[in-house]
Amino acid sequence: MAKLNWGMIGGGEGSQIGPAHRLGAQADGNFILAAGALDVDAEKGRAYAQSLGIAADRAYADWQEMLDGETGRDDRVDLVTVATPNSTHFEITKAFLEAGFNVLCEKPMTMTVEEGEEIVRVAKASGKICAVNYCYSAYPMVREMRHMVRTGQIGKVRLVVANFSHGHHGDATDADNPRVRWRYDPAMAGVSGQFADCGIHALHMASFIAGDQVRSLSADFASTIPTRELEDDAMVNFRMEGGTVGRLWTSSVAIGRQHGFDIQVFGETGGMRWASEQPNQVFYTPVGGRTQIMEKGDGTLSDEATRLSRVAIAHPEGFPLAVANIYVDLAAAIQGETRDGLPTAEDGLRSMAAVYASVGSAKDNGAWVDARPPMFR
Repeated sequence: MAKLNWGMIGGGEGSQIGPAHRLGAQADGNFILAAGALDVDAEKGRAYAQSLGIAADRAYADWQEMLDGETGRDDRVDLVTVATPNSTHFEITKAFLEAGFNVLCEKPMTMTVEEGEEIVRVAKASGKICAVNYCYSAYPMVREMRHMVRTGQIGKVRLVVANFSHGHHGDATDADNPRVRWRYDPAMAGVSGQFADCGIHALHMASFIAGDQVRSLSADFASTIPTRELEDDAMVNFRMEGGTVGRLWTSSVAIGRQHGFDIQVFGETGGMRWASEQPNQVFYTPVGGRTQIMEKGDGTLSDEATRLSRVAIAHPEGFPLAVANIYVDLAAAIQGETRDGLPTAEDGLRSMAAVYASVGSAKDNGAWVDARPPMFR
């Protein structure tokens, strides 16, 4: 596969997500970091970009300069990653799609449902790829679970139970920390705090594995630290188009939980469980049988799980390699190869619709509401 030029917006020095993207994009030699506008501080961003090997004339002050500079180049970037604050995702993603660039956007893809629907329309009109970084769906053993559901190995899915709950924002004395405070400030985070931050990962995973979409939901939100305007804990019940029942808990005040992302899928003839803190294993129980531990790298796994496994059985694979698997599929898709499982703008739109539906439900004492975007009803 020929090397592709890659550009990044945001994700500069000190960024939480930036290193994972740089490790992931370049892990397989498919992409070269060729351009970037990495920081809101133009000079700091230019200097950091050049320290990463980006040429001075492609170390841009901001995304608008990068759009202008790359549009006119014969060796323009093949993919742009948007890793900026949430409120800027829509404007940047739309502009690059309209200019004919493929885009990978961090989640949430947009701040509103209307913006999400616009991105879906723009992506279709441009003919370019718009992917969203739901990278947990790219772990090999998550792909194995999806394969098992698709091939009927646990029968029709009856119930999905998902958690994404940690305790890293549980200290009330740290509530004014700028790295924490913005997540609960509507001006910066939007209409939802914890559910929009972590809960949508769990909701996307439920749909991804079950092969079904959320139709309706009922939500209960809580701000357990009184100074927070947005929720730091949420419980969401949901029902899918095909009849599957779902339960989702997400929290940032669950002190003692570290990462806290796990999912259980229960079908007519078996059940499965996966946790991000032990991502190499799936616990599988056939009806009437004993629980089995399925290991990443085992020779009996599906082709989908095997092709995304990087190291030998029993050796750990972590978060950056899950991100790398998104870039593997992006590289193939950019060069014309269909790759099933790549999260798209439609997934990003469905997540934002679920956020707004959950906010509305929580304000209406948990009333059941339609969770689908208007354009998909």
